Amino acid sequence: MHPNVTKVVEAASDLGLAVETRSFPEGTRTAEDAAQAVGCDVGQIVKSLVFMLDGAPVMALVSGSNRLDEHRLAAALGGEAVGRADADSVRAATGFPIGGVPPFGHASSLPTAIDEDLVAYDEVWAAAGTPRDVFAVAPAELVRVSGGTVATLRVEKQHPGD
Repeated sequence: MHPNVTKVVEAASDLGLAVETRSFPEGTRTAEDAAQAVGCDVGQIVKSLVFMLDGAPVMALVSGSNRLDEHRLAAALGGEAVGRADADSVRAATGFPIGGVPPFGHASSLPTAIDEDLVAYDEVWAAAGTPRDVFAVAPAELVRVSGGTVATLRVEKQHPGD
């Protein structure tokens, strides 16, 4: 087991959550790749995205079928200026590489917002520390262990002609 996966499993255990990781050598770097590998709907994939909100890192847990609305993220976490974190900032804040960031067990405590669309599923899948490893979790447990705030985070889909 990769050391990052071990860290995720141990962090989950410390939070009272038992996770069973699955590894996919072909990779689960994108939501589409992960959904295909796991055999689930792309909406069940948790994208763990780090942003900088008013200069500090925050976590957005977004459904794989959605694009994040940065203004909604800022509103959900009580900030104003928001932008995507670079790879070095992601690793510094979480301890994990982009493509493998889990929803919890980070190097630092991150305010977290959770896409309300994730809680519609019985089970969602999240990265387990590498771009090849994932685990399943019930959305209610994801909310509990991440300490996140459930909010509308998706960009509203545009209708033709709007």
